[in-house]
Amino acid sequence: MPSIPRILLALAVALGLAAAPARAQTPPAAPDTGLTVTLLTMGQGDLVWEKFGHNALWIHDAAAGTDRVYNYGMFDFNSPGYWGRFMKGNWLYELGVHDLRQTIFNYEYFHRAIWAQQLNLTPAQERQLQAFLETNALPQNRQYLYDYYRDNCSTRIRDALDRVIGGRLRAATADSMTETTYRWHSERLIVEDEPSYVGLAAGLGPAADRKINAWEEMFLPFKVQEQIRAIRVPDASGQEVPLVAREWTLLEAQGRAEERREPPPATPFFMVTAVAIVSIIVLTGMAAHRSALARMAYAAVSTLWLLFAGTAGVLLIALWAFTNHQIAYRNENLLQLSPLALPLVVLVPCLAYGARWAARPAWLLAAAVAALSVLGFVMQILPGLDQRNAQIITVALPVNLALAWTVRKLADRATSAVQPVPAKKVKPAQAAA
Repeated sequence: MPSIPRILLALAVALGLAAAPARAQTPPAAPDTGLTVTLLTMGQGDLVWEKFGHNALWIHDAAAGTDRVYNYGMFDFNSPGYWGRFMKGNWLYELGVHDLRQTIFNYEYFHRAIWAQQLNLTPAQERQLQAFLETNALPQNRQYLYDYYRDNCSTRIRDALDRVIGGRLRAATADSMTETTYRWHSERLIVEDEPSYVGLAAGLGPAADRKINAWEEMFLPFKVQEQIRAIRVPDASGQEVPLVAREWTLLEAQGRAEERREPPPATPFFMVTAVAIVSIIVLTGMAAHRSALARMAYAAVSTLWLLFAGTAGVLLIALWAFTNHQIAYRNENLLQLSPLALPLVVLVPCLAYGARWAARPAWLLAAAVAALSVLGFVMQILPGLDQRNAQIITVALPVNLALAWTVRKLADRATSAVQPVPAKKVKPAQAAA
């Protein structure tokens, strides 16, 4: 996780508390409006939400002498109720307006590139877009209900451009199906952030695995950049011209690798993880009755896994039942990461240390958790259950089976342990007369 000071610094810079001389090339303004509209696309950063890139609209107003950048990606951790809204899926982003110099300083500081695409808009379209953005930037309008994939900083830019060019962008992309999904893009972009990658693998539901069209794919800034290159629009004289008049690099990011083109094969990583956990559980579980170290290791590893699985299961239920995180609904990982694992956090260590009272409940719950994992695996053959959760199954199924097997062995040993037989009282023989 990034440090709080660094987060606050990023917000401070983004809010315009620092500025540096811009090295931007000011595009020529249209002679009749004095306006020039340029789409800015920003490269990846280090923080998890920066892995998806960013975009904004830069409007150069020659008459007013301004270079205003309209950015729908603003949020503030310290705003009242932010974390509560975040947990419920009702958190707010807003449109921020900054000077071009401030924008360049911000992205230069965090070593993120900026690419510019000057747009071929008519004077009427330029004025319409400027008025729309200025109206959106008013205090009463600037906030909006954020959604990761369907209503984010990039889709807002997409929609604003589509509005002024008469729906041509949507018409050209809405019927063009891609071979990608929301999960596919998410995995390829954040795979280097391991905790976030595991969290998405567990938390995204089947809605993330539906193939999306090119319009939906523009939840990513680079896809907006890519799609507008292919669009042609009528100019003021009615002649068809490319929407993009020219492109250039506004800011280079030295030493930053390009984004991945596709997700890496991550299942082997999960397989190695499963083998490691299963090996520890089985080996230490078998030796727990004769080695204090093995008993301690078995209790520790089992507890960590059960705590993770049970807590994840509770979160998945909460996301489905009590929040607006629709991308997490109907998550089949509930069969692999069950809340039934939480009582085992207490029962399994007690059983490992020989508590007979824990034998039966521990075995019944461990068997139930394993049975749910098997059910979730078998259900993959059923139509309509097409969630891509092989990674979670790869870990959870063998670990839950190993736990159930070792718990049964420990339970049998605890209940069959030889108890000391109390000595019988022998009635003394009657003394002879």
